[in-house]
Amino acid sequence: MSAITLSGEGSVAGIAGLLRDEIVNSGLSCELVGSVSRGSGEYRVETMVFEKYYMRAGNRASLTVVVSGAGNRVTVDAIGSGGGQGPVFRFSWGAEDSFAETVADILRPHGFR
Repeated sequence: MSAITLSGEGSVAGIAGLLRDEIVNSGLSCELVGSVSRGSGEYRVETMVFEKYYMRAGNRASLTVVVSGAGNRVTVDAIGSGGGQGPVFRFSWGAEDSFAETVADILRPHGFR
């Protein structure tokens, strides 16, 4: 498992849309498998789950992204998992780390830290 948290400015819907488009376009085998939008008042939350097949490791990895915030303050949490092989040893080639880092690569040029 690999987890990252970044904060920055923008709208929850705008940042979620940017991530949705860029993550899906990050590889031929990458897809959005589900999403949920919630809110109360000014506070919004967008949750998205992606899957990607990694040929080099011969496995699929999952990426869960939660975009939350109010006003123009946004926090993004990304958790990559499922990149391991084997039922007992759970050996990982690092696919989940790579998948989670995609979020940071997309957001850092937009001022997220």
